[in-house]
Amino acid sequence: MIFVNLPVADLAVARRFYTGLGFDVNARFSDGKAACIVVSETIFVMLLVRERFADFVTGPVADPAAGTSVINCLSAGSRDEVDTLVRRALASGGKPWLDTMAEGPMYGGSFADPDGHVWEVLHMDQAG
Repeated sequence: MIFVNLPVADLAVARRFYTGLGFDVNARFSDGKAACIVVSETIFVMLLVRERFADFVTGPVADPAAGTSVINCLSAGSRDEVDTLVRRALASGGKPWLDTMAEGPMYGGSFADPDGHVWEVLHMDQAG
């Protein structure tokens, strides 16, 4: 399993964004300072208010809107799944990041969440 821990400025806004993508919240691991977003059976995104995130790091908490420090990438089963997730992200308050990419068997889209965390969605055509 993987847990992606992200600092967020406004937990309610971040939670609405990720549920707007179609992901569920695991209430057992959520409270007023954190929301556990269930991406899949093995991928979870822990949204942590910046003060709570600071409890887990040494030094300052970086501002993802000021500069990209990580690119999170999810696989998709089809080109349509890529496009659908990117559309949901933009409709839920996300921002465009890079243009759609089509290169050989790879097809991808991307977006930034309301805090500036970057996500790519990539389909790899294994048949072709």
